[in-house]
Amino acid sequence: MPDQSFLTWPFFEDRHRGFAAELDQWAASNLSGVDHGNVDDSCRNLVRKLGDGGWLQHTSALENETLDVRKLCLSREILARHDGLADFAFAMQGLGTGALSLFGTAAQRDQWLPLTRTGQVISAFALTEPQSGSDVANASMTATKEGDHYVLNGEKTWISNGGIADVYTLFARTGEAPGAKGLSAFIVTPDLPSFEIVERLQTLAPHPLATLRFNNVRVPNTAVIGQPGQGFKIAMSVLDVFRSTVAAAALGFARRALDETLLRVTTRHIQNAPLCDLQMVQGHIADMAVDVDASALLIYRAAWAKDSGAPRVTREAAMAKLFSTDQAQQVIDRAVQLHGGDGVRHGSKVEELYRDIRALRIYEGASDVQRVVIARQEIGSFRERQ
Repeated sequence: MPDQSFLTWPFFEDRHRGFAAELDQWAASNLSGVDHGNVDDSCRNLVRKLGDGGWLQHTSALENETLDVRKLCLSREILARHDGLADFAFAMQGLGTGALSLFGTAAQRDQWLPLTRTGQVISAFALTEPQSGSDVANASMTATKEGDHYVLNGEKTWISNGGIADVYTLFARTGEAPGAKGLSAFIVTPDLPSFEIVERLQTLAPHPLATLRFNNVRVPNTAVIGQPGQGFKIAMSVLDVFRSTVAAAALGFARRALDETLLRVTTRHIQNAPLCDLQMVQGHIADMAVDVDASALLIYRAAWAKDSGAPRVTREAAMAKLFSTDQAQQVIDRAVQLHGGDGVRHGSKVEELYRDIRALRIYEGASDVQRVVIARQEIGSFRERQ
């Protein structure tokens, strides 16, 4: 059984502890043998399973509800520990509808959220462009207002669930002002004329990813989320919530790597003694355990702060993502090393984790971008105190 002692920390309430126990039990019964070879079908099946199990209701907020960020983080940690693709399927239902939860009208939420929360509809978040990854304010895709419609032109790339999503939250330049102040958010569906899936992208750990192209795609004014020109604010607000959950997924991978390693070193023998008797091995285990607990503290501090009413947790979420994803990479690398040849054998769990973790240090703000965010927050805070 994995370590559950962190659930006694004061960040959590009884409802979180009960939630974690129920989800862990469900995952153990439902996530064995997920097919990672056919990611499209597997993701569709996982979304339906998660919807049927009632877990997707926690990915978005209906009228008079608020997102429980601690439940989001617990969900991603637990699902990632069991299966990386299940974590992906859950996470994208939240990220794809985050703008609707935070800024959507009642009509927009009523139309889409009951469908995404039950797994009937798959969502996606279309922000990245070929020439503007981390530099969101430099986005060049346009949305030109023509009467009661906007006309979309441009490309999006590295879009998770691209090719299988039923609804996209898409960001485009509407031109109210230069840079960040001239972006808007839209609800877009793939059945619109001239919406094109240009390319399906293959990655180290298989996920449904695609490049999208829009050639005079028309969407009604009612597709705008929030107000025109609020797109950058909306995108950053969504990432402010969901960035901590990326860290939680990394923590889930790291916990699984530590558990797999503990099993290995306590059952594998060398010179008539278990590997765990070697002091070098004990040193690696200690480092892994420290990284896991330190990550958990940063993650659930950020989630608790957001749930406690903090308007923004940019600094806390950036710290959690930076540390947890980077250190999970180190934890999993040590796990591979301590598994020896089995650690690099295709199909072994630690080899799968090694491929799973790498992208988390890039998406939703690469590690070096998080360093910039943290530094700017620290400098700004210092200047305000002077």
